[in-house]
Amino acid sequence: MARFRFSLQNLLDIKEKIEEQEKNNYSQANLRLQEAVERLEFLKKRRSDAQGRLREEMSEALDVMAIRDQENAIEILKMYVENQQQVVLQREQELEEARLRLHEAMKERKTFEKLREKAFEEFMIEENRREQKEIDELVSYRFGSGALQKK
Repeated sequence: MARFRFSLQNLLDIKEKIEEQEKNNYSQANLRLQEAVERLEFLKKRRSDAQGRLREEMSEALDVMAIRDQENAIEILKMYVENQQQVVLQREQELEEARLRLHEAMKERKTFEKLREKAFEEFMIEENRREQKEIDELVSYRFGSGALQKK
């Protein structure tokens, strides 16, 4: 039996490597998103804590400097939260782009795998035809040889 060789195997190998790279890129983008979300939650908690401290400062003896410091801290934390929300949106967009690239790489790999499967099926059909032809020739030869010997 002849050996099957897929003529586009090099391209299929490259497509598989590209898919692996895109999987890695996707997981890194997902990790960056998770880190950004964690940072956002941390900043929101800090802001909430600062607002709680401001309420405490206002309920205790009126220390105008301490109250002003807490208000400034809250404003700064609000800016950090807004900035971090933008970062989270950006990371989500990067994750979506990585997902699309991964999806495209998977489609390309699957396309080449389908081509390989079709080529293998054609190879097997051709190989079966060749074997059948050899068997037919062998039977014809034996039948022809036997008919000549009987005369």
